[in-house]
Amino acid sequence: MGGTAGIAVITGSGMEGQFHLAGRRVVKTRYGSSITYTSRVGGRAFYVLPRHGVEHDVPPHRINYRANIAALSQLGVKTVIATTAVGSMKPEFGVGQLGLLEQFIDFTKGRSSTFFDGRAKHTDMTNPYDRELGEALVSAARKKGMSLRTGLVYVCAEGPRYESAAEIRMFRVMGGDVVGMTGVPEVVLAREIGLRYSSIAIATNWAAGIQGRISHEEVVTVMKECGRKVRRLVEGAIASLERA
Repeated sequence: MGGTAGIAVITGSGMEGQFHLAGRRVVKTRYGSSITYTSRVGGRAFYVLPRHGVEHDVPPHRINYRANIAALSQLGVKTVIATTAVGSMKPEFGVGQLGLLEQFIDFTKGRSSTFFDGRAKHTDMTNPYDRELGEALVSAARKKGMSLRTGLVYVCAEGPRYESAAEIRMFRVMGGDVVGMTGVPEVVLAREIGLRYSSIAIATNWAAGIQGRISHEEVVTVMKECGRKVRRLVEGAIASLERA
């Protein structure tokens, strides 16, 4: 794949159609198969992996996270930029705004969450998201005149249901800023295998109890409205990484 610097974008809900996808490739790993595509910006190629599939037909608790991350590693990827739809619990982070995740709190319970089932290997997770990659995204946002909030604490729930209002109250007391269903174990697996990983959060709704009702249709609608802006941000960061 000429022109790639080993960069991949993992797209979340509503972002499946934002990048021009070509070169469909099925990558077989010991954990199962993963489907990736290629895209380009300024003549530079990078991989795109739609987390839920291009038809958004894989629910969050059934995503084969290990196969996805292993496939990217097999392709020679070293840097991953992810996008994720989130519900905001933070008054200063409103619907339609973009932010960078800095920490996570894991409330998943039924997922294969490590590459190290057969031996005791304990990966440091003090700073799970790559700071240098985050700085590249912040710089790209600044150059494009975009607002990008930093320092967000992400709570990952199991899904596929949305959270209860009581759960959101608990998450807020624990220090959570946003809530989603797909960020863990993705970031953990990336760290275990040595990939640089950063995640752009798109606030698609207020979390349960802050607004009256949440629907998937609302999430997808807001993501589509923000999608072009997110794509410009991602491509700007990729271009800067390629020049580095």
